[in-house]
Amino acid sequence: MADIQTEQLPDRVVLHIRGNFTFDINRDFREAYKSQPTGSRFEVDLSQSRYMDSSGLGMLIQLREHAGGDNGKVILSGADETLQTILDVANFSRLFDIR
Repeated sequence: MADIQTEQLPDRVVLHIRGNFTFDINRDFREAYKSQPTGSRFEVDLSQSRYMDSSGLGMLIQLREHAGGDNGKVILSGADETLQTILDVANFSRLFDIR
């Protein structure tokens, strides 16, 4: 089971994902970012996650919209080789700042 920890930094909100980033955490993930004002800057820390399915990709798109769409700022950080491949195949580098 995955866990989401929220960390408020001066310049962004960090969502730490621990475990698989799948539909199982949809509600918790949505609640974590929707508790922040629309247009907030976000970072999704994937360093403790080893798997993401299409639902995880969809949740990232929803977060991007909440952050302001094309004008928003969402950083994806800490992806291991497997997650990086998933993000590359989905061409997410065009939508997100991947570090």
